[in-house]
Amino acid sequence: MASEVGICNRAIQRVGGTRIASLADATKTARECSTAYEPSRDALLRIYNWSFAIGRASLAADTVVPTFDPPGAQYTFPANAQRILIPNRADCDWIIEGRKILSDWTAPLELRYIKQITDPNEMDSLFREALALKIALAICEAITGSNNKQASIRQDFIDVIAEAKRTNGIEKLADEPPECSWITVRS
Repeated sequence: MASEVGICNRAIQRVGGTRIASLADATKTARECSTAYEPSRDALLRIYNWSFAIGRASLAADTVVPTFDPPGAQYTFPANAQRILIPNRADCDWIIEGRKILSDWTAPLELRYIKQITDPNEMDSLFREALALKIALAICEAITGSNNKQASIRQDFIDVIAEAKRTNGIEKLADEPPECSWITVRS
């Protein structure tokens, strides 16, 4: 069974530190891991369209409308959204401002997004390995007092991300961007 401590211990193993029993341990290693875990997880979720983290939502328009361009409706992100994926619509008249989507599309707005996944058991195994390496990069210098291992860890991170993209690409249909009227008008 996967756990936050297990992922952090994998990161600690990569930098050559001493394993921890809990993120609340009174050790420098535990404090560094505790500080690095959540931001590393959330940043890693944002950088790629991880299949395990894709969610769907049908959003109602907010009652408040934008005060100026673009005219139309305003939609609030789903509460657990890390990143909005390009809506599958024929036009592309939308913009993201803060945690709002401004558009002239009529409700409901159907979209896909990357969810914030906090349970390690819901994470893909390659994601967990990439997360451990991302944490290792964040804690390496503080734990070892040296940044010599970072280059090796960084290359391992790049390799795991590449493998995850290949695996993820095999498991789903190709993403085709919607045709945008800006492009098709030139025909």
